[in-house]
Amino acid sequence: MPLASLLWKSGPVVSLGWSAEEELLCVQEDGAVLVYGLHGDFRRHFSMGNEVLQNRVLDARIFHTEFGSGVAILTGAHRFTLSANVGDLKLRRMPEVPGLQSAPSCWTALCQDRVAHILLAVGPDLYLLDHAACSAVTPPGLAPGVSSFLQMAVSFTYRHLALFTDTGYIWMGTASLKEKLCEFNCNIRAPPKQMVWCSRPRSKERAVVVAWERRLMVVGDASESIQFVLDEDSYLVPELDGVRIFSRSTHEFLHEVPVASEEIFKIASMAPGALLLEAQKEYEKESQKADEYLREIQELGQLTQAVQQCIEAAGHEHQPDMQKSLLRAASFGKCFLDRFPPDSFVHMCQDLRVLNAVRDYHIGIPLTYSQYKQLTIQVLLDRLVLRRLYPLAIQICEYLRLPEVQGVSRILAHWACYKVQQKDVSDEDVARAINQKLGDTPGVSYSDIAARAYGCGRTELAIKLLEYEPRSGEQVPLLLKMKRSKLALSKAIESGDTDLVFTVLLHLKNELNRGDFFMTLRNQPMALSLYRQFCKHQELETLKDLYNQDDNHQELGSFHIRASYAAEERIEGRVAALQTAADAFYKAKNEFAAKATEDQMRLLRLQRRLEDELGGQFLDLSLHDTVTTLILGGHNKRAEQLARDFRIPDKRLWWLKLTALADLEDWEELEKFSKSKKSPIGYLPFVEICMKQHNKYEAKKYASRVGPEQKVKALLLVGDVAQAADVAIEHRNEAELSLVLSHCTGATDGATADKIQRARAQAQKK
Repeated sequence: MPLASLLWKSGPVVSLGWSAEEELLCVQEDGAVLVYGLHGDFRRHFSMGNEVLQNRVLDARIFHTEFGSGVAILTGAHRFTLSANVGDLKLRRMPEVPGLQSAPSCWTALCQDRVAHILLAVGPDLYLLDHAACSAVTPPGLAPGVSSFLQMAVSFTYRHLALFTDTGYIWMGTASLKEKLCEFNCNIRAPPKQMVWCSRPRSKERAVVVAWERRLMVVGDASESIQFVLDEDSYLVPELDGVRIFSRSTHEFLHEVPVASEEIFKIASMAPGALLLEAQKEYEKESQKADEYLREIQELGQLTQAVQQCIEAAGHEHQPDMQKSLLRAASFGKCFLDRFPPDSFVHMCQDLRVLNAVRDYHIGIPLTYSQYKQLTIQVLLDRLVLRRLYPLAIQICEYLRLPEVQGVSRILAHWACYKVQQKDVSDEDVARAINQKLGDTPGVSYSDIAARAYGCGRTELAIKLLEYEPRSGEQVPLLLKMKRSKLALSKAIESGDTDLVFTVLLHLKNELNRGDFFMTLRNQPMALSLYRQFCKHQELETLKDLYNQDDNHQELGSFHIRASYAAEERIEGRVAALQTAADAFYKAKNEFAAKATEDQMRLLRLQRRLEDELGGQFLDLSLHDTVTTLILGGHNKRAEQLARDFRIPDKRLWWLKLTALADLEDWEELEKFSKSKKSPIGYLPFVEICMKQHNKYEAKKYASRVGPEQKVKALLLVGDVAQAADVAIEHRNEAELSLVLSHCTGATDGATADKIQRARAQAQKK
């Protein structure tokens, strides 16, 4: 089934080959390597270096290692250059071979100890090139008389090497050339067209397939060979468990017959699997021989083995009819077993359905069972996706019940990425088709599909696809990459993720000029608020510019007040900043804030004057603390003048002076102060402050001056419970009586408590 064709318009091609990722590598004569996809789409190109360009390419090999697919080049200067992995191109120029004046008779790439080498033959000599040196090597046990090596082949696993000599001998040994395995004389001296290894997983024996024009020979440890006559010119491809033989009209697979198949199908076989297959056939004919075969197997105790043989043999068959026959035999045998685990039978049925589907000539992936198990279902699905066989891949996922994220979702995502590349369909139609097919399928990222669309130059389609992406965190980075920053800002704000909004804001700030950036913020209140918060901590000047542009005088005034304390150390600078703040508050028609700011300016000037005249620390104290500091320093008149200047209420001033004098324990000055005029705060605070300083003597002086309504409380504070009781009884106040009673303790206050109780009783009688 043809996948693609393309018209070649580049330079002469020296070699073609497939990479492990199923990309076509085309090595040109000028050293350029062009890489194409399965459908003929150009992927990329790379060069093998200037030396290769100057000397041209004589020959090339494409090989595979555990790191990926590599390319080895032989130049016109008879030097080798290679890269072990074309996906991560690192060119290595191999050492020069001494005396090499012409192209080697044969050469190949080897991989030993995770390093790629070149093995080449020059006449009767072999040379091994690594990254550091050129070493002459000699195959052990080689038959004498060899004057030239005509062909060499390395095994699929790079463990074994075969050499074809001009004497017609085939030497087989380890790839390290340290051990000889065997040698075979094919009696043909003509150079073979191809020579490859044929892996034999079952017997672990060695086998080499040699091809001449219309002749195929299989040689190994045995003294005789197997020969086939070919109807057409053919090409050999070594694989994991055999060799594929391609011609213009046929495709054949040469491999070792599996043990189970040999046991069942060899002539006159009495193996358990063969007998079970015959029993099932006779059962379908309704013959009593079925019972005889079955009894024979059961008597030998080999029924379980027979079922297993039939299941295993079915896996290695390519014809569905024979697969069904063997599986029916296995199912028939299982009926007579009590405890046969069904897993192997079920899994084989599933595997064969998958294999038969991909082996169909419309699909064209003729995997063997061994290759399928080695490849894994995930890699097979990847290959179907690569061929754009999405429906089949989805059917396989659903049949095998694979998790959606590994199966259907992943394939639908690949389908969507392919869909966006169809430029003959409108953006609207493509976006609608993708959404209808994918919906809310778990594991599918619309942002990844949109990124593919953007990579194909379809920006509008990418934006439409991002509308279906539920995660804003996935939308925004791609929108920024597409230079749709304003849309990205809207999406970030809708998400409510402040970190995402900050990311977009910083991107916008670097992308736009200052004016456009501020205008964009004005249209997004949330973004503007967040940016202001950012500027408060990081960029104060930008914050001031924002307030100026918005004529936000209130915030501008607050900004200058903060700046006066944060940035300015000189008093003149701070006063100037506060004056600017006051002007801004007046513009904002906030007279209270303006007046308060002016008062603060007056206070700062006064505090500086006080420091100059009195010494000490006054700057940055509050008005109350300044008054208190003056009182504590004994500057009562200055404190009173400051209170008058700033219109501190009498009550507040008395409290400040009372507290300060008590802290100084200047009881004489406190008494003078209390008698200076009638206290606006009463005399209970004097009692409380004195008791707080543990001075009951002074407290009692003021207790007698406390008004009647607070007399009881004052007396209790100084510990005069008896007098407090007399006052409470006199006032006939139940609350005061209860308060005094609560302070009566033990025998000391027993008489007082009785007195209160009698007063209560008399009051109740009346």
